[in-house]
This record gives sequence, structure tokens and C-alpha cells, in this order.
Amino acid sequence: MDTIDNKTFKRTTITSALPYANGPVHIGHLAGVYIPADIYARYLRSKQEEVLFIGGSDEHGVPITIKARNEGITPQQVVDKYHEMIRQSFEELGISFDIYSRTSLPVHHETASAFFRKMYEEGKFIEKTTQQYYDEEAGQFLADRYITGICPHCSFEKAYGDQCEKCGTSLNATDLIQPRSMLSGQKPVLRETRHWFLPLDQYEGWLREWILEGHKDDWKTNVYGQCKSWIDQGLQPRAVTRDLDWGVKVPVDGTDGKVLYVWFDAPIGYISATRHWAIQKGGDWEKWWKSDDTRLLHFIGKDNIVFHCIIFPAMLRAEGSYILPWNVPANEFLNLEGDKISTSRNWAVWLHEYLEEFPGQQDVLRYVLCANAPETKDNDFTWKDFQTRNNSELLAIFGNFVNRTVVLTHKYFEGRVPVQAELLASDQAVLEELRLFPGRIAYSLDQFRFREALGEVMNLARLGNKYLTDHEPWKIFQTDPERVGTILNLSLQICANLAIVCEPFLPFTAKKLNQILNIQESFWLQAGNPSLLQSGHLLNTPEFLFVKIEDEAIEAQLRKLEEARMANLLAAPAPEAKPDIDFESFSKMDIRTGTILEAVKVPKTKKLLKLKVNTGIDTRTIVSGIAEHYSPEEIIGRQVCVLVNLAPREIKGIESRGMILMAEDRSGALHFVMPSGEVTNGSEVK
Repeated sequence: MDTIDNKTFKRTTITSALPYANGPVHIGHLAGVYIPADIYARYLRSKQEEVLFIGGSDEHGVPITIKARNEGITPQQVVDKYHEMIRQSFEELGISFDIYSRTSLPVHHETASAFFRKMYEEGKFIEKTTQQYYDEEAGQFLADRYITGICPHCSFEKAYGDQCEKCGTSLNATDLIQPRSMLSGQKPVLRETRHWFLPLDQYEGWLREWILEGHKDDWKTNVYGQCKSWIDQGLQPRAVTRDLDWGVKVPVDGTDGKVLYVWFDAPIGYISATRHWAIQKGGDWEKWWKSDDTRLLHFIGKDNIVFHCIIFPAMLRAEGSYILPWNVPANEFLNLEGDKISTSRNWAVWLHEYLEEFPGQQDVLRYVLCANAPETKDNDFTWKDFQTRNNSELLAIFGNFVNRTVVLTHKYFEGRVPVQAELLASDQAVLEELRLFPGRIAYSLDQFRFREALGEVMNLARLGNKYLTDHEPWKIFQTDPERVGTILNLSLQICANLAIVCEPFLPFTAKKLNQILNIQESFWLQAGNPSLLQSGHLLNTPEFLFVKIEDEAIEAQLRKLEEARMANLLAAPAPEAKPDIDFESFSKMDIRTGTILEAVKVPKTKKLLKLKVNTGIDTRTIVSGIAEHYSPEEIIGRQVCVLVNLAPREIKGIESRGMILMAEDRSGALHFVMPSGEVTNGSEVK
């Protein structure tokens, strides 16, 4: 039983965002959602609280039908493949779901249909007839992702009906210029179709009170801020049905070819997964979703904040019988080697590949992703940092302390816990510190500050490592074996406590440490106890908790990423040619060679450099957007090509006269257009 803000909860329902079953899981998913969710579930279990940790695969939606079409298989075959891959990868990483379900199961279809039907019968939806693109040749309405055309904002010719992948602008299919169906290649026509909408605008006042007033102080600032932004913009009705043949069928007569929108049916997957668990275990599913003494927590990434904080709560409120989320501790995004993780570009570290290439090192990945978690802002994963954190922290501090303690106990006391004799002031001090650590770690976990909590676990390992090093028992055994016994006894007590407090974060390490210490798993309430191991208790043979990760392993991973980068560059099409111009228009451009004499960053900007350039005609100031590609120091003295007759323009209060010519490669990197050899400044480029 847990008491929070004077409210007593008997149990906690933990949900984690349902991964989309059209591809494997990568480290961004893990850092943002699944590792923090698992840490919290394990922590509550260690406290012997009642908790249900729910997961499952999201198996409906257009991307799955597109993947099936491209691969010449059925949508069911797609989700079967990736559901099993994801489920097995989670299991191998130690993500301790109580149930890992899937939304293609009959129990989900029944649950989602009943949820919709209740709202439908109570008049909670708005029915509208709208116009939607229809492919006459294919004989079906088109989902937004089945329509491509020219983006009205950036003129990209292959924008989708819901978003332009080049400029990132959200679109409606009717915004596209020259739309085309991906099914037939033909121009679609607009036809009327009937759908149901959730009138979110009717819940705006309630959401403003529930979130902006009720959760102002206890939700994370990034979550609260995004919710406030959405509510302040004004909420609009949102379609809950669509024309598609893959998904949960709309349970209303005369709706053939219509399914529930995936955003509506996917969160209901948490409820159906709980029902699935109850069927398997014979439990009561309703108490986890309908009892006021249950605390509901959603672990998600920032791209799901609106769905879990605004839309799903509005659904639950409209249905009327469910509890609302108590907290939604969403994380930001994790980048990879300075670049955004992208499944389409294969710029990712895939979990199933990591497990194959780093066997037995699940906890290293768990540790690094938690220690580097994007809790309040986007963060970056690098393989060098991964190696450093393993070798310099897990191995050199945690592993080194445990190994030295156990090895010395075997050497001096035949592997038995020695007697704790008279305690010195330094011993008393370390025991007092030991007693404080469980409370510190628990406080951080209760605030969903997982990175901070893990730091305290490592500080306990540092405490033990320093204690052992400072007292140097190997130097005094011959003269004072009783004192050595006390030092090793206290060190072993710290090891036993580490096994408890590290378990939520590093479950495989905790299990191995318990095996070395020859003890059963202990619970959180026992942490801080300086007498977990009794004198005379026999330890097992020591073994290493962690192994050194060599440079070769890291270089192999970096090569793999570089190969992915090069493959993307080769596969990316060149930009579309611009419309023809006549020679007279071209001849109006005056392009000269020049030399950069000075370069400084423009204050309060990320992209701009202020350059002083000798053009051969004069020395002038040019503001150039190259600061993310070049430092000022590396371009001074470089000869470049300059468009010198570009009309002056004020940029950030600086008059810029001209433009430095750059070439942008397919990765987005900028390169100077420059003469192959040194020429006189002011030479014309023809």
C-alpha cells in the first residue's frame, strides 16, 4: 500500500507504450519508455506492493498495411513476425511485463468494440459526412499515407497525405498539390464518407481544470507544457473511425470497410491486455482500471504525450467507468551519435542485434540508457560513452569492489563471512552512510528521477570501493587478522545491500551477485541493514560481474553505423531540378572568388557566422548559415565563391552583402564551392 499526497493506493497499474509491430525495437524506445517503466515496476515489487506491469504490441494502422503490400504478404504475417521479435527481445533484456499482449487478439477486438459501442449508444460521438480521397481504379478510400503529392510548403514532390517528410509540416491529404494514389498511381477523387468523431472541444474545460490546475505541481514540466500548449490552442473533434480493412471493425450496422482509428483502439489495448492477463491468471481485471484505490501510470515517449494526457483521458471520461492516469512520466528523445534515430534510414541500435552482438551484457545497456536517459531534454547515445561507462564505472567501481571483497574473503577466511569485531569511527561512518542510501534511492524513484536514483546506487558502490581501498586489508592481515575480518564483513554487507538496490536497474547483475554471496533475493525493506550476512556464512566462488569492452567491439558498431550512413547517401535521390531559366537571367549573377579574413559566431544563434570576406572588389560582411558545419577558426583563410551582386539584407541586425556558395550533400552536410587551385580574389566564375 502506497500513500501519495495524502491519498492511499492499494495497487499500481503501470502501462508502457505499445510498440508498433512493423519493425524491431531500438534504444530510443528503451531509454524513453521500457527501461524506466521496468525499473519502477521492479522497485514496487521489491517493496512488496501490488503492481501490474502491462505491455503489448500495437498491430493495427496504415504503416502495417503498407509494409505488407510492399513485401507481398498479409498484415497478419507482418505483425506475427515483429510481435514475436519484440516480445523475445524484451524478455531477453529483462523487461518484466506481467503480460505482453497484442491488439490483433480477439480479446482486444471485443474490448475495443464494447468501449466504442457504449460511447456510441450514449451519444458521446459526433457523426459527420466528410469528403475523402477515393481511388477509382483500386476501388477503395485512401488513408492519408496512401496518398503522395507536392508539399504546399516546401514543394517536396513526395510528401504524404498526413505529413511532409522533408520539412516536417503536418498536412491534410487535400492540402497536397497533384495528389496521387500509391495503390494505382492515379489521381484520386473526393467522395463522401460517414465517420464518427470524439468531440474533444466538449472536454476542453474539464481537461483545463484536471491537468492545468490539478497536475500543475506533480507532472513533469515537459509533459505539462505540451498539454498546456495543446489546450491553449483549442481542441477540435477527432475522427475515431476510418475507411480501412485492417483493424477493429466498427460495431455499427452498415459500416463495412470501416475500422476504429488506431489512435482510438491502441490505448484500449492496455485494458484488453489486463483482461488477457486475468484470463491467463484467473484474476480480477476491473480492480486495476475501475477502483479508486488504484494508481494508474503511463510510461511513454514525448511523441505520445497528447494521446495519453488529453485524448485517452477524454475517452475514459466519456466512457464513464474508468479511473484516470495519476501521472504520465514521459521522457524526451534519445539521439544516436549526434543524429536523430531513424528507422527508415537504419540509423539505430536495434535491441535484437545488440543482444546477439553483446551476449550476457544486458545490464550494460540498461545501465547506460538509464544513466543517459532523456528525462527532461533530448539526450545522445554514443558508443564511446557506452564503452566508458562500462569500463570506468560498472567494471572499475561496482565490479571491482565486489570482486576484491569476495576474493579477499576466500583468500583470508576460506570464503566464509568473517566476524565483525570492534568498530572504529570510520566503520561507524560507513555504516551510517549505508543506512541512508535506500531512502535516497527510493525518494528519487518516487519522483520518477531514474537517472538520479541510479547515480545513488553507484555512489553506494563507490562508498564500498573507497572504504576497502582506504583500509587496505591486504596490508595488515599478518599483524591484525581480526581487523581485516571486520573490514571484509562490512564490505560484504555493502555488497549484499547493493544486490537489493541495484535489482530494479540491473536485474542480471543482482541475480549474479546473490549467487556469488550465496543468498536469496532480498526485499527493499531489508536494504540499509548492516547485518544481512551472518558470520560464518559460506560464499560461492567469485566471478566477474562485468567484463571490459574492447575498442574492437566499439569500432565494429561505429563501422556498422557508417555503412548505414553511406547506404542512405547512395540511396537518396538528388533534389528535383528547378524550372529552366534563360541565359540572360543566369548572366545577371556575378560570382567571384574571395578569401575569408575573419569569422565569428552571431550571438544567440546556432547557425549563423559573421564573415569578413575579401572579394577582390572590396572587403565586405556576409552572414552565412554554416555555424553548425564549420567553426570560425577552421575557415579563416579559405578561398570561396561569392555571389557578390545579391541585394544587401539585414540578418540579426547585421547587413549581409552577398552569399557564400555551398553544396549540400545527401546527408545535409554543407561543403564550400571553391576553385581547385588558388586564384586571384575577384576572379569571375563562369
